[in-house]
Amino acid sequence: MAARFDRYTDQVLTLIDRYRDRVDYLVIRLEESEGTDILLRGGKVETLSEGLSLGGQVRACHRGGWGFASFNQLHNIAEQIEAAIAAAHLVGDAETCLAAIDTVQKTCHFPLTGSDPRHISLIHKKDLCSRYAEILQGVDPRITTTSVRYNDVTQHILLATSEGVRIDQRWSDMEMRLAATARNSSTVQTGRETTGSRRAFEDLENLDTQVLGAAQRAVAALDLPPVQGNTYDVVIDPILTGLFVHEAFGHLSEADMAYENPDILEVMTLGRRFGPKGLNIFDGAAPEGHRGSYQYDDEGTPATTTQLIQDGVLVGRLHSRETAGKLGEAATGNARCLNYHYPPLVRMTNTWIERGTTPATDLFADIQTGVYARNWLGGMTNGEMFTFTAGEAWMIRRGKLAEPVRDVTLSGNVFRTLADIEAIGDDFYWDESGGCGKGGQSGLPVGCGGPSLRIRNVVVGGDAGS
Repeated sequence: MAARFDRYTDQVLTLIDRYRDRVDYLVIRLEESEGTDILLRGGKVETLSEGLSLGGQVRACHRGGWGFASFNQLHNIAEQIEAAIAAAHLVGDAETCLAAIDTVQKTCHFPLTGSDPRHISLIHKKDLCSRYAEILQGVDPRITTTSVRYNDVTQHILLATSEGVRIDQRWSDMEMRLAATARNSSTVQTGRETTGSRRAFEDLENLDTQVLGAAQRAVAALDLPPVQGNTYDVVIDPILTGLFVHEAFGHLSEADMAYENPDILEVMTLGRRFGPKGLNIFDGAAPEGHRGSYQYDDEGTPATTTQLIQDGVLVGRLHSRETAGKLGEAATGNARCLNYHYPPLVRMTNTWIERGTTPATDLFADIQTGVYARNWLGGMTNGEMFTFTAGEAWMIRRGKLAEPVRDVTLSGNVFRTLADIEAIGDDFYWDESGGCGKGGQSGLPVGCGGPSLRIRNVVVGGDAGS
C-alpha cells in the first residue's frame, strides 16, 4: 500500500506550526486503509467488496473545549483546522488539562509472521468462506441458517501534534465470524465461532474443526434439557473469563466512564478491595502479537501495561491524556479511535486476568451441584450488571462433570462476582475474537485472556435481580 498521504506530511507540519498558537493543543491524524468485507448467508454471497479509504481528522483543544473535524479531501486540511479551532473556541470555558507525555518522532511497522491479507486474492478469500459455509450446512438438515463473515483491514496512520509528536504506524487486522442455527419444532439453538489475527492470513485458514464444532453444538443442543434456573457455584472456561473481564469489568475501568459519572468514580475508588488475594487484572497494548497491540495510541502516548487489580485491590484505571490530567494520574496509552471518522475515546486494548495456582481440574472439587460453562454466544452489560450466554455447559455433580444442558445464562453484579471468585486456575488462553463497541465505534480490535475461574453464588438461567 503506497502511502498516498506521504506528500502531505510537510504540509501538515507547516499547518500545525501556523495554527499552534491559536489553541492549547492541536493534532492532525491522516489515515490510509485498504480492506475486504465478505458475508455469506446460507452459502449465498450478500457482501463481496474491497475498498480503499483515505482521509483524516483534526482535533483542537482550547480552554478545555474540544473541536473536531473529519475529512476525506486532503487538499483542504487548512479549512478543517479552522473549523476545529472555531468549535473549540466556541465551547471552551475552563482549563485545558492534559497529562504530559514524551515528545517522540517514530515510525512503527508491525511485521506479519505469515501472508499479508492484501496479497491474498478476493476469490481465494471468498472460496474460504464458501468452504466454511458448506461445512456448517452439511452437518445436519436441522441447520436452517448459517452465516460466514470475513473482513480484513490494513491501516497506515500518520499522527502529528502541536507539541512536536510525529508517529507513523502501520498494521493489518483480520477476522472471521461463523454461526449456525438449528431448529427442531419450537426449539432454536445457535453455535458460533469467531477468531482474529494481526499476524497472518493463515491464522484464519484450516478452521474446519472449529467450524464443524459450531454446527454440531447447535444440533446437539436441540435435544438437551434446559438448565434449571437457580443460584449455583460455577466454573467458567478461559474464553468466558476473557469476556467477563472485558465486558463486565474492563469498561468500568475506562476513566472517561468514571470521570463523567460521579457514582462510578465513587465505586471505582483506588485502593478499594474487589476480589480475593491472587486476583490480578491487567490491560495493555504493550504485549506483542495480539489484536489490541500497538506502540502508540491515537494521541501519541506510548503503549503500556496497566495493572488494574493487584491481589484483589483496585490499583489503576485506563486513561486518555485528558482523563489522566483531570484525575491527576499518568496517561496509559488507551485513547483509540476506530478510524478517522471518529475522535479517540478511552478504550481497552488487551485485557486479561493473570493465571492462578489452582490446577484447572481441581476447580470442580467439592461442588455438590453446580454448572460448568464454556465459550460464549452473546452477552450484555448495564453499568455494574451483566448477563452472558454460554456456548455450551454441563452440570457439575459431586465434584465431577455430569449431563450437558442448554440455555445457560450467567447473570450478576460485577463487584459481587469478583468478590465471589473462590479459585483461579493455572491454565490460560488468549481469545483474539474481540471486536469492542463504544460511543458508536463498533468493531475495534481487542484481545482478552484469562484462566478458568470458580465463582460461587452465580445466577444461572434466571434474572440477576431475582
